[in-house]
Amino acid sequence: MSGPTRDRLISVVSPVLLVVAWELTVRTHVLDARFFPAPSAIFVQAGKLIRSGELGDNTFASLTRLALGVLVGGVPALLLGIAMGLYRPVRAALEPIIAATYPIPKSAILPLILLVFGLGEASKIVMVALGMFYPVLINSMAGVMQIDRIYLDVGRNFGASRWQVFRTIALPGALPSIMAGVKLGVGMGLILIAIAEMVGAQSGLGYMIWNAWQILIVETMYVGLCAIAVLGFAFNLILHEIERWILPWKVER
Repeated sequence: MSGPTRDRLISVVSPVLLVVAWELTVRTHVLDARFFPAPSAIFVQAGKLIRSGELGDNTFASLTRLALGVLVGGVPALLLGIAMGLYRPVRAALEPIIAATYPIPKSAILPLILLVFGLGEASKIVMVALGMFYPVLINSMAGVMQIDRIYLDVGRNFGASRWQVFRTIALPGALPSIMAGVKLGVGMGLILIAIAEMVGAQSGLGYMIWNAWQILIVETMYVGLCAIAVLGFAFNLILHEIERWILPWKVER
């Protein structure tokens, strides 16, 4: 069995083993089923929500907001991060602002975002964009700064324009760090979209979880949590395959 095939097999088997252990601990009354329903009960409830269309509609709503937020936050962060890595004046001007605003909990500014953007879709997209912005920007800047200076000097000596330096040197050289930032940003986006949907939303996985808590349907809460976990797992696999495709020179350890 090759290394990549083995790794994919392990990544699939480990969650299955966790679910089996969870089921056994509930059935042997090690865990209280009132607070930790067995996976079998959660699967039954998930089937009901799938047949009613509730799970699909809420998942689609969350994914739409997540996709828009990733684009709105990720593209400017990528361009700005590479610019900060290439040009010291840009980095000197913006790095203090980034360092000051990055530690602010994004969930703590949700009331301000709701005040500015209202209870509609814009506030949810902005929350995801904020979660995506900082990891991509910081990793893009770090990736460019780690490029060996000789490559940039060679490009300038051959008369490369700023666009050519960006396209042929900075972007390819920083791609490993950029992909790490994208993975972190998407994960943060999933967290923040769930938080945003719990306040002032009528759809989405976060809304479904919060509504289930209000009416004390614990199994539905876990269905929403498991749906977010499955999405996170799926995004990680997809981004890992994309990384293998666009970074064939990167050696896996």
